[in-house]
Amino acid sequence: MDILAPSTAPDEIARRAEALDTIAAVLPIDRRDKLAELLTDQDIETLRHLVNQGMGDNTLRALTSDLAYLEAWAMAATGNPLPWPAPEALLLKFVAHHLWDPAKRENDPEHGMPIDVDHVLRDGGFLRAAGPHAPDTVRRRLANWSTLTKWRGLEGAFASPALKSAIRLAVRAVPRPRRRKSAKAVTGDVLAKLLATCSGDNLRDLRDRAILMVAFASGGRRRSEVAWLRKEQLTIEAPVTAEDGRALPSLSIHLGRTKNSGAGQDEVVYLAGRPVEALNAWLAAARIDSGSVFRAIDRWGNVSRRALDPKAVNDIVKQRVKMAGLEVGEFSAHGLRSGYLTEAANRGIPLPEAMEQSRHRSIQQASSYYNNATRRSGRAARML
Repeated sequence: MDILAPSTAPDEIARRAEALDTIAAVLPIDRRDKLAELLTDQDIETLRHLVNQGMGDNTLRALTSDLAYLEAWAMAATGNPLPWPAPEALLLKFVAHHLWDPAKRENDPEHGMPIDVDHVLRDGGFLRAAGPHAPDTVRRRLANWSTLTKWRGLEGAFASPALKSAIRLAVRAVPRPRRRKSAKAVTGDVLAKLLATCSGDNLRDLRDRAILMVAFASGGRRRSEVAWLRKEQLTIEAPVTAEDGRALPSLSIHLGRTKNSGAGQDEVVYLAGRPVEALNAWLAAARIDSGSVFRAIDRWGNVSRRALDPKAVNDIVKQRVKMAGLEVGEFSAHGLRSGYLTEAANRGIPLPEAMEQSRHRSIQQASSYYNNATRRSGRAARML
């Protein structure tokens, strides 16, 4: 089965691609042609409306990605575009196709997502991981589906008892251990080893050193926040006086609205000292005075004008982990975020002060790193 609806003519795809160009700044535009095939005219109008309403860039990218997946899944599973509003039966089918028991699938090929649907989604690049979806992924996609439905002025069956029960029973039937996004945190000692691999003065070393130091010191920024950082978000601040009396360069980073910020709230974090020096060295060497801060570098040493892809930030971290002689599978870009709070706990920095920089809103989530550090070094762990 082909995901692309037979009635979609090439000129219609071209027209939709042009429409997507008007919101290219907040979309994964490297997949523009694929999105133009999948999304309907009304889908695109809804996305443009959300852009005009001021929805956060990261939120809109995630919503667009989920919408494209839902449209692809609906076409593969039913042979028709996603209906609005979706009937309860289709929502239940979505749950059944994505939350299933691998053990039961071995004896019952009809259990879970049908093989032909699976193949179509994989061939289209929409499905990569083996096995069922994570429950949080299913909940997020259903939540975005519900949001898009409401933005169209429609009501869906997303709050139906049958749907809630189906998700609850499916999750209970196949318990999944919660895994950290990075098996190990990039704490200060690990970061030092990574920085030692990029101590040279070539462009790639200067960029990677700035990425690692800025991402960590700014509170453990997410890889998307690092990849999409722009020069216009940086403001030079008055020098900060160090304990030894030295004047340290300082700047502020205006993050705008983030995953954890409230509507209309401009999140700001601060850097001082070595991270600022590393960032300035990269900007000067790459001759960047506006636009994207962190960019790709080709094999001839040319710096791109476009921002790095968030995945590239993760690739850079893993490459430096490998160069440092550490286990690549144990670390990822998210380890910089967990590492910041873990290191803050190890150094005795008060939790509220660390949260001001990490911008965590949940004390419970942030304190988990502190609790782990305390338990590891506390008396209860040293009984013998």
